Amino acid sequence: MTVEVGQPPRERRVGPAERLERLCDPGSVHVVRSQVKSGVLGERAREGDGVVAAAARIQGRPVFCYAENSRFAGGSLGEAHADTILRVLELADRARVPVVGLIESAGARLQEGTAALSGYARIFRKNVELSGRVPQISVLTGTSAGGGCYSPALTDFVIMARSASMFLTGPAIVREAIGEDVTAEELGGSKVQSANGVCHFVTPTHLDAVELVRDLLSYLPQNASEPVALRPPEDPEFEDPGAWVPAEPHRAYDVRDVIRSIVDRGQVLEVAPRWARNIVTALCRLDGRAVGVIANQPGYLGGVLDADAATKGARFVRTCSCFGLPLVALVDTPGFMPGSRQERAGVIRHGAKLVHAFAAARVPKTSIVLRKAYGGAYITMNAKDLGADFSFAWPGCEIGIMAARQAVGIAHRREIADASPEEVDRLVSDYAEQHLSAQSAVRGGFIDEIIEPTETRVRLCDAFATLEQLLPQPDGHGSNIPL
Repeated sequence: MTVEVGQPPRERRVGPAERLERLCDPGSVHVVRSQVKSGVLGERAREGDGVVAAAARIQGRPVFCYAENSRFAGGSLGEAHADTILRVLELADRARVPVVGLIESAGARLQEGTAALSGYARIFRKNVELSGRVPQISVLTGTSAGGGCYSPALTDFVIMARSASMFLTGPAIVREAIGEDVTAEELGGSKVQSANGVCHFVTPTHLDAVELVRDLLSYLPQNASEPVALRPPEDPEFEDPGAWVPAEPHRAYDVRDVIRSIVDRGQVLEVAPRWARNIVTALCRLDGRAVGVIANQPGYLGGVLDADAATKGARFVRTCSCFGLPLVALVDTPGFMPGSRQERAGVIRHGAKLVHAFAAARVPKTSIVLRKAYGGAYITMNAKDLGADFSFAWPGCEIGIMAARQAVGIAHRREIADASPEEVDRLVSDYAEQHLSAQSAVRGGFIDEIIEPTETRVRLCDAFATLEQLLPQPDGHGSNIPL
């Protein structure tokens, strides 16, 4: 599904009630608490000011939702506004159903001071309580600032219309505080927030954003204790996933073609495609079952893992674990990005997040080494001994500490100092056969089986059908709050 193309068309501004009607099934929206159209700012606002909250259905599934009204005090949050959002979150918690927020907010209402800040604190706390229990989706349809950004960041998925923006402090305050002259788009537009991982999806218009919510929910359960509904299976878009992978270890390719050759046709929703592009995370369907796919991307930075890729992967793995989605790891990585810049960025800490996420995940987990898996990145990408239930490898792949020529250069540096090129090549070949080949990994018990690329889909389907009977369902006590 393409969610970011072209220039944003000029949109007709619509009110919060109409946005909810477009999000939900026709005739299903029942208002819980609604905005008032008048009131005196500075006094205690009346019930639901500046926001419409409702119980509704999306594709026949019960949900709770709310939409803020930027025409009322800029969508700023006061005490009554906060009470309305809290009411929706509490009802979603009790009913164990998803909650969707359509957000346009100037932040805390200045006229209400600490009461407004307290309102945001109560919302944040409830977002955290719901984390990992029911899906929470935030849609930024306009400009949001301050607390209007923190709440979305605590939810599972953030969608932005192309024209939307979000930032903790707006351009005027930035200009006054540090003298930087910057526009809202430059400060926190959709390009900025999708490139840094705050936003997971960008759509051309707010209408496309609400349509994307419907698609996104189809991959998620009502709550962490229920399974995702099955759909009729579809054949993959392409027949042979191995056709996309060059034999040469350093040649680039797009791993998304491999994904589309394994999963059901048209059932790929890539999450955060503009952030940490050296790793691909996608919600997919495999034989009608919703799964999460995490894959190294050799088409960008050679598929190397770095701090951002590890953080992105860890968040995605936790999300899948919280909501009972089996995991598929497609592995083709030369290792972690070396260098002082990555060390200063805390790559050890961020890499540990992905290790922790895979080790802690309580859903069926499989991994497939497509071409190479070296060093700590091999472990981090769901190695068998880290907890993968099934670990497969394609013929000819390499698994080990590092590439053969590098390893020989270290382990046999004295021998090769005066050796001929032919003797060095022999040492490299011997090392690769003994320590890097898929066959040696199988003999050591580190890989379960070598499979042909064309067998990948069938083996994954069989694995998940088996594991579904063996493993317990998630209990809804996991947390999806970013680390």
